[in-house]
Amino acid sequence: MIRLHIPQPLSAGAPLAPTLDQSRYLTQVMRLKAGDALRVFNGKDGEWRVSVAEVLKKGVVLKAEDQVRAQINPPDVHLVIATVKKAALEFAVEKATELGAARIRLMTTARTQPQHLRLDRLDAIAEESAEQTGRLDVPPVDKPQTLAALLDGWDEGRRLMFCDETGGAPVMSALASYAPSPGEGGVPWAILIGPEGGFTPEERERLRSLPFTTAVSLGPRVLRADTAATTALTLWQAAIGDWDRADLP
Repeated sequence: MIRLHIPQPLSAGAPLAPTLDQSRYLTQVMRLKAGDALRVFNGKDGEWRVSVAEVLKKGVVLKAEDQVRAQINPPDVHLVIATVKKAALEFAVEKATELGAARIRLMTTARTQPQHLRLDRLDAIAEESAEQTGRLDVPPVDKPQTLAALLDGWDEGRRLMFCDETGGAPVMSALASYAPSPGEGGVPWAILIGPEGGFTPEERERLRSLPFTTAVSLGPRVLRADTAATTALTLWQAAIGDWDRADLP
């Protein structure tokens, strides 16, 4: 079943207007015609079955029929990642979306190399990944902040899993005490992944000194930033995430 993210209110009988690119995908790639069905979500109203009401020269009109899944909130974990090279960053955004990150926050550090960022491209990758993986929301991708500004404005109620290439506690043991009891909500988290050149000693010292930081090791090998992000999110999910939820697709 085709799934699209359409950020418009969803209710029975509501007309929906996909973007021009989405309309072309539906009619020229998937060859849908009036009366054909697909599913849409907007991040607020769950997933809906819709039908193609009308095919126009410059787009299509969809009609919302009925809700097939109620809204499900993603696990409360953010990925905070340095602005690494284009291919690696795009891979990290794609996999973070697949693994359930609620938000993707970009940062720059002392050793971050200048990059030409296209946030619209990263947003599109997150949207496409959400459509393909059954998510009912699309994680926003934030504009880059410096590490210092990020930490200065940090919500101390959100714990920070600092993936330190110089060493730290094994992830599973470090997170074990934070696993929520059945029926209880978990602690909000963020996972911090640095640049290709790693953090400076000063950055590392500040990160380790913060009361909300848990420094962890991702194993004996030095990982690329995109691999580290995927690995860290996977381990977080296995330790305290939502993989055991029965209401997910």
